[in-house]
Amino acid sequence: MKKNILLIGGSSGIGRKIAENLKKEHEILVASRNGNDLPNVINHFEFDVMKDDIGTLDLPEKIDAFIYCPGSIDLKPFKMLKPENFEKEMHLNFFGLVKSVHGILDKLKATDQASLIFFSTVAVKMGMPFHTSVAAAKGAVEGFAKSLAAEYAPNFRVNVIAPSLTQTPLAAKLLNSEEKKKKMENRHPLKRVGTSEDIAKLAEFLISDESSWMTGQVIGLDGGLSTLNVN
Repeated sequence: MKKNILLIGGSSGIGRKIAENLKKEHEILVASRNGNDLPNVINHFEFDVMKDDIGTLDLPEKIDAFIYCPGSIDLKPFKMLKPENFEKEMHLNFFGLVKSVHGILDKLKATDQASLIFFSTVAVKMGMPFHTSVAAAKGAVEGFAKSLAAEYAPNFRVNVIAPSLTQTPLAAKLLNSEEKKKKMENRHPLKRVGTSEDIAKLAEFLISDESSWMTGQVIGLDGGLSTLNVN
């Protein structure tokens, strides 16, 4: 069945891969700051989650799936971070998400069972140096997702994907040499970093009716990093 799928921030990286993979089977709506030459079959809305009101967009009356993609990788020692850094992370990763869901609530309720997908990080579960600001924001996302899933079951299914390092434009600085890439690969039991396709495939499953009995889950897609010790 063809679904209306709304992605916030789906013009690059993981979001773009999800949009491109699903565009033949579903109606894809991407709300982001720029279209980045998205295929014509993808409906693009100019939208800045930090400033704009999603209620002003000309969206369909029914949204079957919602994916919130904005994120950041601001890895610094805690002593170098100011409260403003934490506020910025929270606004992008968490408050932008809350405002977006609140703004389309009626459209999500209009479908039989909406699927919502948010993104976290392996650092919430593991605890990693230099991740205090991003892990705090993503931890809020995980708590919000579980509570939302409980409150709106069975009408909404809400799940979170928690990746480890993934090869995307956002992570370019961490993987911009063979030496860095090899070091990051060796940290993972499966000896590679993730790809946008890895994440997109899981998102596609969570959108589909094949995952109709799955909600309130934080799914580690991290090459085994969060659960295996093989070194």
